[in-house]
Amino acid sequence: MDNTTGLVDQVLGIDGEILTAADLPPKNLKRWIARRKADVIAAVEGGLLSEADACARYNISREEFIGWLEAFDREGVPGLRARAKARGARRANRARGEFYIAPSFLPHTGLD
Repeated sequence: MDNTTGLVDQVLGIDGEILTAADLPPKNLKRWIARRKADVIAAVEGGLLSEADACARYNISREEFIGWLEAFDREGVPGLRARAKARGARRANRARGEFYIAPSFLPHTGLD
């Protein structure tokens, strides 16, 4: 443990392997895959990185990170996939009774 920050030097990753700061995804990452999100979650939950540091490091909002946590808690690593996020949004909309209804085709009559 680093006595100045209260953070640890290593944690167990989601696959049971040791995860250190050197193993974290790069700071300038543009494409997130489920595994990388899971590594960041493990780092935060294990105390390798604070939530605020993770959000700043990866330029993500706290709300987005919380969404990752909720998806991981609900479905594990598969829940962190982008497709899983889209499925979750559709489920939430259905649960609220919101549906997308495509506008019906209205032929132009020339009367407007």
